[in-house]
Amino acid sequence: MKLELETFKTVVASTPLVSIDLIIKNKQGQVLLGERTNRPAKGYWFVPGGRILKDENFEQAFLRLTSVELGQEYSIASATFLGPYQHFYTDNFSGTDFSTHYVVLGYELTVDIDINDLPVEQHGAYQWWSVEELLNSEVVHQHTKDYFL
Repeated sequence: MKLELETFKTVVASTPLVSIDLIIKNKQGQVLLGERTNRPAKGYWFVPGGRILKDENFEQAFLRLTSVELGQEYSIASATFLGPYQHFYTDNFSGTDFSTHYVVLGYELTVDIDINDLPVEQHGAYQWWSVEELLNSEVVHQHTKDYFL
């Protein structure tokens, strides 16, 4: 269930959000990152993912997020749970009036995806990165790097 804009602003300003991040690796061990077009983390390279919606269980959320973010549904059973993470941002989706706090469930999935077929709603561009490259890059967000430290 999606919330009305003003209600969602109140939620983001008042509580942590729960989300799933998708750490996608290809068979060569490279990691899929997208350049974010929206706040928070706008302009940084980041793993795909998104919020869990109210009344959505983990399996439903995973199926929806992989469909929206990767263009194809994958089952949560095909992924490896990496653990919980915390993401703190000084801004939010609507501006800089309040911060954003995420409790993130990290899941790793190994699939070969053609980056030319990926949706562009959240990311303006996609690229496969080696772990060494992303850890040494100033344009990859620290929260993404944290999955590999």
